[in-house]
Amino acid sequence: MPGDAAPPSSWLKVIGLGPGAGALRTPEASAALAEATDIIGYGPYVARVPLLPGQRRHGTDNRQELERARHALSLAAEGARVAVVSSGDAGVFAMASAVFEALESGPEAWRALDIAVLPGLSAMFAAAARLGAPLGHDFCAISLSDNLKPWALVERRLQAAAEAGFVVALYNPISRARPWQLGRAFEILRGILPGTVPVAFATAVSRPDEALGIQPLAEADPARADMRTLVLVGTAQSRLISRGRGQRPWLYAPRSASSP
Repeated sequence: MPGDAAPPSSWLKVIGLGPGAGALRTPEASAALAEATDIIGYGPYVARVPLLPGQRRHGTDNRQELERARHALSLAAEGARVAVVSSGDAGVFAMASAVFEALESGPEAWRALDIAVLPGLSAMFAAAARLGAPLGHDFCAISLSDNLKPWALVERRLQAAAEAGFVVALYNPISRARPWQLGRAFEILRGILPGTVPVAFATAVSRPDEALGIQPLAEADPARADMRTLVLVGTAQSRLISRGRGQRPWLYAPRSASSP
């Protein structure tokens, strides 16, 4: 019955699918998906999981995270093996925190459920590997979405990260509902960082329509980004290494702040 302790065969696993290509999904995640009875998540991410016989998909809108988490916990409490899927890593601006928030405020019986979080390759690591080594020294990640936090807080964090000398990975940089925020983020960063600081745009990394590009901060164009884009903003220490004609330079951050 709903609310009773789950039988031993049931579980809830929060799974990071990785950035896109199946080869970048962990074997642990693939094995759990094969054993699940129910796949739940944001519609486009659920669609990335091939449906096996007997499995059920539950795709929802992107802004229904808590409702999705409660539904997943209820299914597991009823005896299902539930895979809650996110793109990239489930713990980076994704469903793991929503599941635990719903768990904390939900029925006491949910706390006895067999719950695990399975890591995935986050977009900033997939993008960094394509670009070279832009996260070689201290870095941080900031979501530009203000759906769950005020924009004023985003601006304060951008300023603090730039002043502290962090490489900044910008998630959720732009959308139809938020077409201006990446441009505003660049304005804030230009007020603190040299205009020569490299900005990398990594769109759909590991997918057939992957696109990568690097511009100096002074010329960085927000129009290059969409919601599939991870934007990496370097520091004054970030370096570019030229390659052959027509090839994008390597981008890296030296380990030592005193490196040339």
